[in-house]
Amino acid sequence: MELKPHVRVLLVGASGGIGGALAEAFAGADLTTLSRSADGLDLTDEASVAAAARAISGPFDLIFDATGALEIAGHRPEKALARIDPAAMAAQFALNATGPALLLKHFGPKLKRQGRAVFATLSARVGSIGDNRLGGWIGYRAAKAALNQIVRTAAVEMTRRNPDSIVVALHPGTVRTALTRRYVGEAAMPPDVAAENLMRVLHALRPQHTGGFFDQAFKPIPW
Repeated sequence: MELKPHVRVLLVGASGGIGGALAEAFAGADLTTLSRSADGLDLTDEASVAAAARAISGPFDLIFDATGALEIAGHRPEKALARIDPAAMAAQFALNATGPALLLKHFGPKLKRQGRAVFATLSARVGSIGDNRLGGWIGYRAAKAALNQIVRTAAVEMTRRNPDSIVVALHPGTVRTALTRRYVGEAAMPPDVAAENLMRVLHALRPQHTGGFFDQAFKPIPW
């Protein structure tokens, strides 16, 4: 996807670490941004998502969801089953799974109905069931696994609407942001590098990749 002025991009979560870097990377396009801090968008409130969608006109070539959180309301990831907190787990699902589902519901129809049209959302490798060998982080893992299923299911439906549509979950790699500073070391990549990697993946995506889960090097991640 060449970022020419006529390419319309909607970036949700533009105020975050990765989102901010992506906003700079998308500078060559006709870019619209949304975020909680700048626009009051609350992905855990359907009325907020619906209102934001009504205020924006499509169609878009690309909708990129850069939202998500590892810690919510001060709850750190659980290291064991004994640490499960139902409220904290529900909050994980509300933001990291139901939130993107609401974006698909209300903003998905604003993608182009003909030609290449992409909906991409940030997932995480820890959401892979097949790749889970360490355990822990139960709520976050489960919410991202649910997101992956939502992406897979949405891809099937959206292909019926537009055979050239692409709906994917993307793992950005281990990125150094304010949200991850407790959990990553100095070896983690800065957001601008993550954004460059994600841009390369976006350029490489084709309709046959819809419903897939890919890392920052465009390698498939097991479900």
